[in-house]
Amino acid sequence: MITLIATLFFAATNPVQDSSVMDALTEKPVFTENATAAEMIAACRAMVPEDVEIRGHINRRSRRGTQIAAYRYNLKREKGKTDLSIFDKEGKSVEFKKEGRLLDTDITWSDLTLDYLWWNDISFDAEKESETAQGIICRVVLLKNGERTVRVWIDKRTGAMLQAHELVKGEVKRELFCTSLKKFGDRWAPKNIEVGPPGAKYRTKIVVEDVK
Repeated sequence: MITLIATLFFAATNPVQDSSVMDALTEKPVFTENATAAEMIAACRAMVPEDVEIRGHINRRSRRGTQIAAYRYNLKREKGKTDLSIFDKEGKSVEFKKEGRLLDTDITWSDLTLDYLWWNDISFDAEKESETAQGIICRVVLLKNGERTVRVWIDKRTGAMLQAHELVKGEVKRELFCTSLKKFGDRWAPKNIEVGPPGAKYRTKIVVEDVK
Protein backbone atom coordinates (compact mmCIF):
# COMPACT_ATOMS: atom_id res chain seq x y z
CA MET A 1 0.00 0.00 0.00
CA ILE A 2 0.87 3.33 0.83
CA THR A 3 3.29 3.59 -0.90
CA LEU A 4 5.27 6.75 0.64
CA ILE A 5 7.15 7.31 -0.36
CA ALA A 6 5.76 7.53 0.21
CA THR A 7 8.91 8.76 -1.03
CA LEU A 8 8.19 9.00 -4.62
CA PHE A 9 6.11 12.05 -3.97
CA PHE A 10 8.53 14.45 -5.56
CA ALA A 11 9.32 16.53 -8.58
CA ALA A 12 12.79 15.68 -9.88
CA THR A 13 14.36 19.05 -9.27
CA ASN A 14 16.88 20.42 -6.77
CA PRO A 15 15.47 20.80 -3.24
CA VAL A 16 15.28 24.42 -2.19
CA GLN A 17 13.58 24.34 1.17
CA ASP A 18 13.10 22.05 4.15
CA SER A 19 10.24 22.83 6.49
CA SER A 20 7.70 21.67 8.99
CA VAL A 21 4.22 20.77 7.77
CA MET A 22 2.72 23.93 9.22
CA ASP A 23 5.02 26.19 7.18
CA ALA A 24 3.23 25.01 4.06
CA LEU A 25 0.16 26.94 5.19
CA THR A 26 1.73 30.13 3.84
CA GLU A 27 1.63 28.76 0.29
CA LYS A 28 -0.94 29.97 -2.23
CA PRO A 29 -3.67 27.33 -2.75
CA VAL A 30 -3.15 25.17 -5.82
CA PHE A 31 -6.76 23.95 -6.00
CA THR A 32 -10.03 25.78 -6.47
CA GLU A 33 -12.83 25.18 -3.97
CA ASN A 34 -14.76 23.12 -6.54
CA ALA A 35 -11.84 20.88 -7.56
CA THR A 36 -12.93 17.28 -8.15
CA ALA A 37 -11.44 14.24 -6.44
CA ALA A 38 -9.96 13.14 -9.77
CA GLU A 39 -8.28 16.54 -10.23
CA MET A 40 -6.69 16.33 -6.80
CA ILE A 41 -5.35 12.84 -7.44
CA ALA A 42 -4.12 13.95 -10.88
CA ALA A 43 -2.06 16.64 -9.12
CA CYS A 44 -0.59 13.97 -6.83
CA ARG A 45 0.29 11.82 -9.84
CA ALA A 46 2.04 14.79 -11.44
CA MET A 47 4.43 14.84 -8.47
CA VAL A 48 5.73 11.40 -9.45
CA PRO A 49 8.01 12.01 -12.44
CA GLU A 50 8.62 9.31 -15.03
CA ASP A 51 12.38 9.50 -14.53
CA VAL A 52 13.66 9.91 -10.97
CA GLU A 53 16.09 8.39 -8.50
CA ILE A 54 15.38 8.62 -4.77
CA ARG A 55 17.79 7.65 -2.01
CA GLY A 56 17.10 7.48 1.70
CA HIS A 57 16.88 5.25 4.73
CA ILE A 58 14.28 3.19 6.56
CA ASN A 59 14.27 2.71 10.34
CA ARG A 60 11.94 0.66 12.51
CA ARG A 61 11.82 1.74 16.14
CA SER A 62 9.79 1.09 19.27
CA ARG A 63 7.81 3.90 20.89
CA ARG A 64 10.75 4.35 23.28
CA GLY A 65 13.11 4.85 20.35
CA THR A 66 14.83 1.45 20.38
CA GLN A 67 15.99 0.61 16.86
CA ILE A 68 14.67 -2.73 15.60
CA ALA A 69 15.70 -2.57 11.94
CA ALA A 70 17.66 -0.19 9.72
CA TYR A 71 18.13 -0.18 5.95
CA ARG A 72 19.04 2.13 3.11
CA TYR A 73 17.06 2.19 -0.11
CA ASN A 74 17.50 3.32 -3.69
CA LEU A 75 14.35 3.75 -5.75
CA LYS A 76 14.57 4.33 -9.50
CA ARG A 77 11.65 5.17 -11.75
CA GLU A 78 12.11 5.22 -15.52
CA LYS A 79 9.28 5.59 -18.05
CA GLY A 80 6.75 4.50 -15.47
CA LYS A 81 8.69 1.40 -14.37
CA THR A 82 9.87 1.30 -10.76
CA ASP A 83 12.87 -0.60 -9.38
CA LEU A 84 13.68 -0.74 -5.69
CA SER A 85 16.96 -1.81 -4.04
CA ILE A 86 17.39 -2.24 -0.28
CA PHE A 87 20.73 -2.45 1.55
CA ASP A 88 21.74 -3.44 5.07
CA LYS A 89 24.02 -1.49 7.43
CA GLU A 90 27.10 -2.88 5.71
CA GLY A 91 25.85 -1.76 2.32
CA LYS A 92 25.03 -5.27 1.09
CA SER A 93 22.01 -5.72 -1.15
CA VAL A 94 19.09 -7.44 0.59
CA GLU A 95 16.55 -9.63 -1.19
CA PHE A 96 12.87 -8.98 -0.45
CA LYS A 97 9.39 -9.89 -1.68
CA LYS A 98 6.98 -7.35 -3.12
CA GLU A 99 4.05 -9.00 -1.35
CA GLY A 100 3.31 -8.08 2.26
CA ARG A 101 5.73 -6.20 4.50
CA LEU A 102 9.21 -5.45 3.24
CA LEU A 103 11.64 -7.44 5.39
CA ASP A 104 11.16 -6.74 9.14
CA THR A 105 9.72 -3.24 8.64
CA ASP A 106 6.12 -2.02 8.64
CA ILE A 107 6.23 -0.72 5.07
CA THR A 108 5.06 -2.32 1.85
CA TRP A 109 5.89 -1.99 -1.83
CA SER A 110 2.97 0.41 -2.17
CA ASP A 111 4.32 2.65 0.60
CA LEU A 112 7.39 3.28 -1.50
CA THR A 113 5.82 3.42 -4.96
CA LEU A 114 2.42 5.02 -4.28
CA ASP A 115 0.88 2.70 -6.85
CA TYR A 116 -2.62 3.26 -5.47
CA LEU A 117 -2.58 6.81 -6.84
CA TRP A 118 -3.18 5.25 -10.28
CA TRP A 119 -6.31 3.34 -9.29
CA ASN A 120 -9.27 4.56 -11.33
CA ASP A 121 -12.09 4.39 -8.75
CA ILE A 122 -11.73 7.84 -7.16
CA SER A 123 -14.20 9.73 -4.94
CA PHE A 124 -14.34 12.12 -2.02
CA ASP A 125 -14.91 10.57 1.40
CA ALA A 126 -18.10 12.32 2.55
CA GLU A 127 -17.59 11.25 6.18
CA LYS A 128 -14.06 12.63 6.36
CA GLU A 129 -14.38 15.68 4.12
CA SER A 130 -12.39 18.72 5.32
CA GLU A 131 -10.73 16.81 8.16
CA THR A 132 -7.37 18.02 9.36
CA ALA A 133 -4.02 16.23 9.19
CA GLN A 134 -1.07 17.72 11.08
CA GLY A 135 -3.35 20.69 11.82
CA ILE A 136 -3.96 21.38 8.11
CA ILE A 137 -7.43 21.24 6.56
CA CYS A 138 -7.44 18.59 3.82
CA ARG A 139 -9.64 17.12 1.13
CA VAL A 140 -10.06 13.43 1.82
CA VAL A 141 -10.17 11.06 -1.15
CA LEU A 142 -10.97 7.35 -1.41
CA LEU A 143 -9.17 5.20 -3.98
CA LYS A 144 -10.44 1.68 -4.67
CA ASN A 145 -9.13 -1.29 -6.61
CA GLY A 146 -11.17 -4.46 -6.18
CA GLU A 147 -11.21 -5.27 -2.47
CA ARG A 148 -8.45 -2.77 -1.68
CA THR A 149 -9.25 0.75 -0.47
CA VAL A 150 -6.90 3.58 0.50
CA ARG A 151 -8.04 6.85 2.09
CA VAL A 152 -5.77 9.82 1.33
CA TRP A 153 -5.61 13.27 2.97
CA ILE A 154 -4.45 15.98 0.53
CA ASP A 155 -3.54 19.48 1.65
CA LYS A 156 -5.78 21.66 -0.49
CA ARG A 157 -3.26 24.50 -0.40
CA THR A 158 -0.08 22.71 -1.49
CA GLY A 159 -1.46 19.52 -3.06
CA ALA A 160 0.83 17.35 -0.89
CA MET A 161 -0.37 14.04 0.55
CA LEU A 162 -0.17 14.33 4.34
CA GLN A 163 -1.75 11.10 5.52
CA ALA A 164 -3.12 7.80 4.20
CA HIS A 165 -5.00 4.82 5.61
CA GLU A 166 -5.33 1.36 4.11
CA LEU A 167 -8.83 0.05 4.81
CA VAL A 168 -10.01 -3.55 5.02
CA LYS A 169 -13.80 -3.94 5.26
CA GLY A 170 -14.00 -0.33 6.43
CA GLU A 171 -11.49 -0.77 9.24
CA VAL A 172 -8.11 0.99 9.31
CA LYS A 173 -5.37 -1.63 9.04
CA ARG A 174 -2.37 0.54 8.27
CA GLU A 175 -1.57 4.23 8.74
CA LEU A 176 0.89 6.56 7.03
CA PHE A 177 1.73 9.99 8.42
CA CYS A 178 3.84 12.74 6.92
CA THR A 179 5.71 14.37 9.81
CA SER A 180 7.65 16.93 7.75
CA LEU A 181 7.63 18.37 4.25
CA LYS A 182 10.32 19.40 1.84
CA LYS A 183 9.94 21.70 -1.13
CA PHE A 184 11.21 20.39 -4.45
CA GLY A 185 11.11 23.11 -7.07
CA ASP A 186 7.63 24.61 -6.65
CA ARG A 187 6.02 21.55 -5.06
CA TRP A 188 5.72 20.42 -1.46
CA ALA A 189 6.13 16.72 -0.70
CA PRO A 190 6.68 14.44 2.31
CA LYS A 191 10.26 14.15 3.57
CA ASN A 192 9.75 12.14 6.76
CA ILE A 193 7.00 9.53 6.87
CA GLU A 194 5.90 7.10 9.57
CA VAL A 195 4.06 3.88 8.75
CA GLY A 196 2.46 1.18 10.88
CA PRO A 197 -0.77 -0.47 12.06
CA PRO A 198 -2.99 1.48 14.50
CA GLY A 199 -1.81 1.28 18.10
CA ALA A 200 1.34 -0.66 17.23
CA LYS A 201 4.34 -0.75 19.58
CA TYR A 202 6.61 -0.15 16.60
CA ARG A 203 6.57 2.19 13.61
CA THR A 204 8.76 2.42 10.55
CA LYS A 205 10.14 5.77 9.46
CA ILE A 206 10.95 6.53 5.84
CA VAL A 207 13.37 9.40 5.24
CA VAL A 208 14.10 10.91 1.84
CA GLU A 209 17.68 12.16 1.61
CA ASP A 210 18.26 12.82 -2.08
CA VAL A 211 16.20 13.17 -5.25
CA LYS A 212 17.77 13.27 -8.73
